[in-house]
Amino acid sequence: MYMALKHSHMLFIALSVSFLAVRFLLSLKAPELLQKKFFKIAPHVVDTLLLLTAIGLMLTIQQYPFQTPWLTEKLFGLFAYIGLAVMALKGRTLLMRWIGFVGALSWLVLIAKVAMTKTPLFLG
Repeated sequence: MYMALKHSHMLFIALSVSFLAVRFLLSLKAPELLQKKFFKIAPHVVDTLLLLTAIGLMLTIQQYPFQTPWLTEKLFGLFAYIGLAVMALKGRTLLMRWIGFVGALSWLVLIAKVAMTKTPLFLG
């Protein structure tokens, strides 16, 4: 069960980041395409499945944020990633959008490092 959840979680991470990159590029080059139903619904479905697999993994390994420092750091990193992703897609200036996009990807790298090492970088 653990391996199926882990691999599903990693798949949804890849899909979520791919959607962010595609939506960011479309917002720069062809924003009208973002109004299509697919781009309004699919990212939410993927992110919901990503969250459900994360919860499933937490329950399986019986480790939880605010009890396990590395999971707490991943959670805070996720909030930073989400905030910067919103800035990347809805920022008022092109510079703000690029800063949001690069910042979101940077937090994603930190989250991945913490997930792989199970060692918090800031809360340890």
